[in-house]
Amino acid sequence: MPFFATHRDRVLSMTKRLTDRDIDSPRPMSWHTLSRAEIEQALKTGADGLRDAEAGRRIVQYGPNRLAPPKRRGPLLRLLMQFNNILLYVMMGAAVITAFLGHWVDTGVLLAAVVINAIIGFIQEGKAEAALDAIRAMLSPRAMVIRNGRRREIEAAELVPGDRVVLASGDRVPADLRLVSVKELRVEEAALTGESLPVEKSTETVNIDAPLGDRYGMAYSGTLVVYGQATGIVVATGSMTELGRINQMLAGIQSLSTPLLRQIDRFGRVLALVILAISAATFVLGTLWRDHAPSEMFMMVVALAASAIPEGLPAIMTITLALGVQRMARRNAIIRRLPAVEALGSVTVICSDKTGTLTRNEMTVQRVVCAAHVFDVGGVGYAPVGDISIDGRIIDVGHYPALSAAIRTGVLCNDAVLREEDGLWRVEGDPTEGALLVAGGKAGFLQHIGDAAWPRIDSIPFESQHRFMATHHRDTHGESWIFVKGAPEPILDMCTFQLDHNGEHSLDVDYWRRMATDTAAQGLRLLALASKRSAPALGKLSFADVEDGYTLLALVGIIDPPREEAIRAVGECHHAGIRVKMITGDHVETARAIGAQLAIGVGKPAITGAELAIMNDAALRRVAMEVDVFARASPEHKLRLVQALQDDGQVVAMTGDGVNDAPALKCADVGVAMGRKGTEAAKEASDMVLADDNFATIATAVREGRAVYDNLKKFILFMLPTNGGEALVVIAAILFELTLPMTPAQVLWINMVTSSTLGLALAFEPAERGIMNRRPRPPSEALLSSFFIWRVLMVSVLMMTGALGLFLWELNDGTSIETARTMAVNAVVAAEMFYLVNSRYILSPVTNWKGLTGNRYVLIAIAACVPLQIAYTHATAMQAIFDSADLSALEWVKALGAGLLVFSVAELEKFLIRHTHLASRVAPASAMPSTQ
Repeated sequence: MPFFATHRDRVLSMTKRLTDRDIDSPRPMSWHTLSRAEIEQALKTGADGLRDAEAGRRIVQYGPNRLAPPKRRGPLLRLLMQFNNILLYVMMGAAVITAFLGHWVDTGVLLAAVVINAIIGFIQEGKAEAALDAIRAMLSPRAMVIRNGRRREIEAAELVPGDRVVLASGDRVPADLRLVSVKELRVEEAALTGESLPVEKSTETVNIDAPLGDRYGMAYSGTLVVYGQATGIVVATGSMTELGRINQMLAGIQSLSTPLLRQIDRFGRVLALVILAISAATFVLGTLWRDHAPSEMFMMVVALAASAIPEGLPAIMTITLALGVQRMARRNAIIRRLPAVEALGSVTVICSDKTGTLTRNEMTVQRVVCAAHVFDVGGVGYAPVGDISIDGRIIDVGHYPALSAAIRTGVLCNDAVLREEDGLWRVEGDPTEGALLVAGGKAGFLQHIGDAAWPRIDSIPFESQHRFMATHHRDTHGESWIFVKGAPEPILDMCTFQLDHNGEHSLDVDYWRRMATDTAAQGLRLLALASKRSAPALGKLSFADVEDGYTLLALVGIIDPPREEAIRAVGECHHAGIRVKMITGDHVETARAIGAQLAIGVGKPAITGAELAIMNDAALRRVAMEVDVFARASPEHKLRLVQALQDDGQVVAMTGDGVNDAPALKCADVGVAMGRKGTEAAKEASDMVLADDNFATIATAVREGRAVYDNLKKFILFMLPTNGGEALVVIAAILFELTLPMTPAQVLWINMVTSSTLGLALAFEPAERGIMNRRPRPPSEALLSSFFIWRVLMVSVLMMTGALGLFLWELNDGTSIETARTMAVNAVVAAEMFYLVNSRYILSPVTNWKGLTGNRYVLIAIAACVPLQIAYTHATAMQAIFDSADLSALEWVKALGAGLLVFSVAELEKFLIRHTHLASRVAPASAMPSTQ
């Protein structure tokens, strides 16, 4: 292997430069290619470990074995940065205007809204810092080392490269170690690699290109020893560990804005520019064309700006999102960042981790291959509930001797324990062994019954170099039996016979190899089970007793099965036009098999992390869209995939539960972590946490997110015509030298009190039927389509016509200016009330019982607004503040007539669009009425 040799020479060449004054560690990924002698030579260490003086010198050079905290902005700067928002600029501008006008109550309300928005942002910020803290907390606080030839326990932070560390079952690995001696060591690496089973470790070197999960001679910082013992040499500490590299990736990822925030930001900037441009043009026209005094024109322009600024938008947007948060929480989706509610509704791609997210993280026997039959085992998870069948026909296990013997062997040759606690079944010990116990329970051979009837006399524990386990038992007749289970290759080597209905026959090796290949191709992990009616030759079980003469009973296919609800949820996502991609650290065959069961990537190739690593960005963008299953993926691969999809214009949700998922979770538009089995690092890097670890909850959250976005658009479509109508009234008065129909204070009353009160009801609007039958909205879609702009202009003109028409009519009849202005204000408010009902459906009619009464909050809002408007008109205190005046019954009817005009024309417009070819051309998909 010339490439491998060349790389080794390069690594050794680097390490030979190490001196007592300069130990320059190679990259952490290189250590798995070096032997024990080469490691000791490179790090100048040996069997006695480091001397204290050398360890002290190295800790000065390398620093303590902890992840360095990132530089953080101070709280004052963080708070000030919350005001860097165009909508808050608009609100602060409105506050300055109202303060200039002396309306301090309005100023106080506006500034309070600004401060509340800033505080919410201030509190929500810090997600990245919390994620980093969670990763740092995973480091082992203590470590057993060999220094000066003696064992001692030290703080894990004091470890340095070259230290010799002793590991035992239950330890958390304190640093990245190159293992130099191993005794049955198994390490749980799921949080780091996505591998669903504990990894059997050895001291062997592997190729430089080996994925993280295949580096069997390495033990990585933050992982957990679940079985066995080992000694390893520290090769990387602190930020140089694999965990530290994830920490650095997290620190370097910028939090992304959500589609809604980007749309609102663009909308706010455009709106602010339009308001300023119109105000400046109006001021110039009024002073130069109509010869108004600049001071008079300035007050008119202030009224124009006040009428056009949507003061209630940020507050209503926050309330709408908050209501979405509450509804999602009731469905086990905990939102950590408010805008993520809406972002979920706009996702076009969901990238999901496999283990524990799409699957149960509970190993399950699904197939048992015997000499004459292939059995399917039903049920999933650790609950011992399920049928055993042949070709869909449920069978009695007792009628199949080979199956009965295989089940018995799997239960007895086993060190795991299956327990039920509070209605939940869990396994203590190796998950694969737990799967055999569950299969035994389904067949009726329970562990405690088997242990009593077939007591264990002796055993040979599983060791990675032998790849099998053996146990000696005595049956109820006092006869001795030896049971073995393990990898198919060593078990086949020790077998001479096979068992079927007619007893034992010579072993058909070709049959078993063919069935092993077929089963493995389905993504199942294989175990072979065999037995021998014999006692140990020397009375104590030894390796000499497991060399030959065994009868092969069965091959067992085990897999971490997909969640049933995840299968349905993936289908629902596909129906909603959302691509689902599986990105896992597991083996490619397993990933492909699980993907097929979930209908992910069917008929498409699966790509490995090694293949991704050699792709440039352009190739990766193409592959990211074409391929749906990615296996043996490292944290860097997951992060690159998310970024490639985003570069292609996709809105990406990433789900996961491990530390290795945290960088991609943070980078994604919506990061979704698992609440039960997820690591704290994943939760803190996420925008949403699934309290039930159920992928199906994501589909529900997407539905809720789409409803939230619909409601926000309905609110904007309701609010803008009010502002537009007011602005047109002011512009018309200036251009035609009319008395101002509404004062700035009256405009703010409409915007802040009645408009916001009425518009809030749309936040409670239920999701429309067929909402999950739509395609995701394009990420580049403007907040206001050309159709929406038309609707805003039409209703604005209608409101202006009603308000200005009534104002001029009353003045022409000799009514006082105060009464005429009061009529104009009430005409606008009445139009708002009627148009609120119109706004429940963008194109569907509301002239039916459901349309008029389907949202009780609309009726409550109108009922709340009526007394407010009566008080505005008739209360003495309000008349003193706003210069309003009492109205007669006839004048009230006229104001209501203006509102009815808006309602009638808006419904007529909907009717014309629905019944002409315009429906498919002017309305976005999300606005089309459901046909379901």
